[in-house]
Order: sequence, then C-alpha cells, then structure tokens
Amino acid sequence: MNRDTNVDRVWMRPALRGLANKVPEVTVWFWIIKVLATTVGETAADLLNFNLGIGLGATTGIMAVALAIALTLQLRADRYVPWRYWLVVILVSVAGTLVTDNLTDSFGVSLVVTTIVFSVLLAATFVLWYRSERTLSIHSITTCRREWFYWAAILFTFALGTAAGDLVAERLSLGYLPSAAIFAALIVVIAIGYRFTMLGGVFAFWAAYVLTRPLGASLGDWLSQARADGGLGLGTVLPRGRRRPGDVPDDVTTRRHRILKLENGWG
Repeated sequence: MNRDTNVDRVWMRPALRGLANKVPEVTVWFWIIKVLATTVGETAADLLNFNLGIGLGATTGIMAVALAIALTLQLRADRYVPWRYWLVVILVSVAGTLVTDNLTDSFGVSLVVTTIVFSVLLAATFVLWYRSERTLSIHSITTCRREWFYWAAILFTFALGTAAGDLVAERLSLGYLPSAAIFAALIVVIAIGYRFTMLGGVFAFWAAYVLTRPLGASLGDWLSQARADGGLGLGTVLPRGRRRPGDVPDDVTTRRHRILKLENGWG
C-alpha cells in the first residue's frame, strides 16, 4: 500500500483532523493513554472476576452491558469526544480479554487456536473494511460504517493481543516485567521500521495496537501481583489482608497468574 498523506500520518505524526472524525490524533500521548487504558481494563476485569469473586460469566455480562451503553454514546456523537472514546477503549479491552477467557476457560479452546482465529478475523475485518471504503486510514472515520469497522478491528486486536500475550506467558513462563520489556521492544522495532520507511503506516499502527494489549496487561499484573510472584504487590483496589468473603486466595489474583499456575502445576 502506498504511503499516501493519510497513511503517512497514521503512526505518530499529528494530522489536521476534520471536525467529523471520531478518533483522536495518533501521537506519543495516544500510545501512552492506550497502554494506561489497557492496564486499567485488565485490572478492572481481574478485580471483578477474581478479587470480588463475581466469576467469569457474571463479569462478561456486566462488561457486555457497559460496553453496549458506552458504544451507543460514542456512535451517537458527531465528533471526537475524549471521555466517550477512551471509555469505549477501556471497555473493549475488557471485552476482548473476556472473549479469549471464555473460549479458553469455558470451552477449552487452546491459546494457539484462539491466536490463529483472531488473526484471521482481524485480517478479514481489514479486507472487508478496505473493500467497502477503499481506505484503512483512521483519519477518515467520518461515517457510521467506517466507525463500525474501526471498533470491530479494535475488538479483535484486543482479543488477539490477549491470546498471543497469554500464549507467550504460558510457553515461556516469563515474569511480568520481562514480558512487558519484550512487548515494548517489539513496539520500538515497529516504530523504527516505520521511521525508516521499512513498514507502511497502516501495518505499523495496527501491529503496535495489538502489542500494546499484552504490554498493558503485563504492566498491570506487575503492579498488582505479590512481590513473591514478581510484582510490586500493590493489588487491584482492596488493600492486602482485607479480603471479602468469596475472594480468591491472594496467590491467584490475575488471569495471567492463573495461566502460569496451570502451566507449572503450582498449588
């Protein structure tokens, strides 16, 4: 794909956005907020599912309703509204995580299969998007159809990032901070490839978007997990030593830690 004016600005360069465009400019601050939103989404899902003992099914239902409401507000807006946009991103990050969790935990689908399936679905979304609109530029999200394609792609990037990130954690049994360092390094490689015209803007943007999901999740786990497990022991919301009835034990407080326990036979 040619690096035209729109595509050339997809990665990190500010662009002049039309008033009707529904997404923010892609700058360094965009990526920082994206990682933070992913971290918040990951921690919120862990809080509901594990720490408060709500369970995967109930958490999925609550997040589905919340996402439907937030997405409706976003779609009804006629311009980019920061709090609406980033609220949807946070909830989509949770939804993408829960899609993978339900497939692996409830239906026994392997992470290899889910990684492949979500890769295919993401590719299919891009194909349909381009055939319909003749562009994949995020600087032209000016119609309802394009916005639906955009959010579908966002959902599949989170689901793919969850599956691929968990697959790496499961197969390599890396700690939280080393995992975050690996994903951050891959993003830097993509940025360098884009900077020196070895990668197209569209590919660079979406590849980085996928990788920010496991990066944010690893950082969230590193902050919340116990020091004995390689984290900082900050927890999700509740202070340590004040678990409520129904909370899971302190040694299983995030989905990533659960995966490592299953893989290594801990407990």
